[in-house]
Amino acid sequence: MEKLSEKLLSLQPQIVFGYFDEICKIPRPSEQEEKIVDYLIDFAKNNSLDYKKDEAGNILISKPAVKGKERVKTVVLQSHVDMVAEKNDGIPHNFSADPIIPYVEGDWIQAQGTTLGADCGIGMAVSLAALSDKELTHGPIECLFTVNEETGLTGAKAMTKDFFSGKILINLDSEDDGELFIGCAGGIDTIASLTYNMEPTPSDYLGFKISIKELLGGHSGDDINKQRANAIKLLNRFLWKTAIKYDLKISLYEGGDKRNAIPREAFAFFVICDKFEADLYESFSDFKTDIIAEYGAVEQKMTIELTRAELPKYVIDEITQFEILAAIQACHSGVISMSSEIDNLVETSNNLASIKFVNSREIQIATSQRSSIESKKYDASDTVKSLFSFANARVSVSDGYPGWKPNTDSEILQIAQSAYRELFNEEPSVKAVHAGLECGLFLEKYPDLDMISFGPTIKDVHSPNERLQISTVDKFWKLIKEILAKIPENEK
Repeated sequence: MEKLSEKLLSLQPQIVFGYFDEICKIPRPSEQEEKIVDYLIDFAKNNSLDYKKDEAGNILISKPAVKGKERVKTVVLQSHVDMVAEKNDGIPHNFSADPIIPYVEGDWIQAQGTTLGADCGIGMAVSLAALSDKELTHGPIECLFTVNEETGLTGAKAMTKDFFSGKILINLDSEDDGELFIGCAGGIDTIASLTYNMEPTPSDYLGFKISIKELLGGHSGDDINKQRANAIKLLNRFLWKTAIKYDLKISLYEGGDKRNAIPREAFAFFVICDKFEADLYESFSDFKTDIIAEYGAVEQKMTIELTRAELPKYVIDEITQFEILAAIQACHSGVISMSSEIDNLVETSNNLASIKFVNSREIQIATSQRSSIESKKYDASDTVKSLFSFANARVSVSDGYPGWKPNTDSEILQIAQSAYRELFNEEPSVKAVHAGLECGLFLEKYPDLDMISFGPTIKDVHSPNERLQISTVDKFWKLIKEILAKIPENEK
């Protein structure tokens, strides 16, 4: 393995990887994007480019057309500045202050125990390359950098209708080489909160910790149909059965983190009567055997551990514990339905994203619903809401974001298809994606906007296994350059 900075001179295209290296050095977790925004402003100033910043923190940097291309239609290259902050257990990384440490292994770039931030750092890098490359053939370019895409799309939501002028937008936030995306799912979050009471732990009980770690996790849109295990759902199976059979009592139960990531890790501290200790170990062994048999082929690094722990002074009350375990047991997490219009496209899904003790009296369970059909998105949310309402939870629902309806007659799609064929002598796939993109929000503000989304190959986004395929970045950059050269003039 070699650090990216040591390998940089041999990576192509050098201009793109140079900017990606700089971006990796700047902390930029969602809602803490001030440093990367300042970097973009300094970039604009240093390159004598016009820029503006709105109240939300979005940045637009403009580059005029090269000579002879002044009448060409303006193209908006769009990426988001924030990254999902996920790390493996035991990795001492502070996303608010520490740089991402990438390394190169074969044809891939990965980070050391953390998310890489290629989503959407490589899109940003390509935008900066387009803005600074003096040999590029292009009409007017506007590069839009939005804030806080990963945790709420608040930058795109807050953007005014006159922030950019281009009528063509290329979203640089997709993750599969050779695929052109023309549609995406909409999404909504449904959050359940339960208040609990503390009860003294019985004196004849023993303390234990159970943990599930090192699952693949991944993006709750792109990876929801890949048969990956959900750490919370797995852990809950054990807690639910054991609580019924051996009067298990929970003192702490947490798992997952981000609303748009499949939970990779979960743990619980609990107590059980000392007379059931041998039975507990036997039940745990059977549980572990079952889980490995069910998921071992996919979750090859999964670890499931049961250890003795210090006896806690208090446990949560019996009624609230039952409500939590029953609701999570009943809550579906995964694909709800497949599209009847587009082959192999997930239409509707639910992700049981996290469970957290937010203070000494409240437990919060976060879920996220996606669908390419707006009515089904809300129906999925209502289903989750009703389930947790039966558990006496207070349920709140986010504003959500709209999907992006495919337009197969898109002019920019035809240009991109032609460019891809000429460059690589093969036909690109045209698809919609179950993940959420900001494109639906842009379309609400700019109804006549012609859009497409594509990018290089990035695997396991939103997890510490995130990795970027180097060879596809070169194709990504070549395709951007070819498309910009092919954009036609405005009609007279």
